[in-house]
Amino acid sequence: MLIETELTPNPATVKFLPGQAVMGAAGTRDFASPEEAEASPLADALFGLGDVTGVFFGADFISVTIAPGAEWSDVKPEILSILLDHFSANMPLFAAGTAAGFSVPAEEEAFTDDPEDAEIVDQIKDLIETRVRPAVANDGGDIIYRGFDKGTVYLRMQGACAGCPSSSATLKNGIEQLLKHYVPEVTEVRAV
Repeated sequence: MLIETELTPNPATVKFLPGQAVMGAAGTRDFASPEEAEASPLADALFGLGDVTGVFFGADFISVTIAPGAEWSDVKPEILSILLDHFSANMPLFAAGTAAGFSVPAEEEAFTDDPEDAEIVDQIKDLIETRVRPAVANDGGDIIYRGFDKGTVYLRMQGACAGCPSSSATLKNGIEQLLKHYVPEVTEVRAV
């Protein structure tokens, strides 16, 4: 089995492509701590290396983020070994009885869109799904719609995009301009 790697715009994150489905159509899953990673034997093993600070499962890739000061030349062979062992043995991605899909942190669950904005929200979600998410996935991450309020679109960055030095430029110069162009009611885009 060959696992390919790709650099991402975030120098702390590398995208690993095992040549098979990771999450497939089930969505994405972001692990930002060792405690969250306990739901997945694979994510748990990656965090167990000590230098890993983030793991993201995409449709057909895994993005791994390392701590400041860690060197990819030291960590990458260990990550590749864990991934090879996992995928070669066809091990389950998640521990029995855990939620496999994307989970929203409790502080984000409360956001509710105004029903009067339903048409605008549908346009925003469609643009994010068809134009933004595929491009962000190519960079080893994902972007999740969180809400729309008084002209402001709230998005959650995941994987390589979370903490990326260029993520604010991507939000302002890319996503915000795209949404403003197609949906005049949008005045700003913010990360949550």
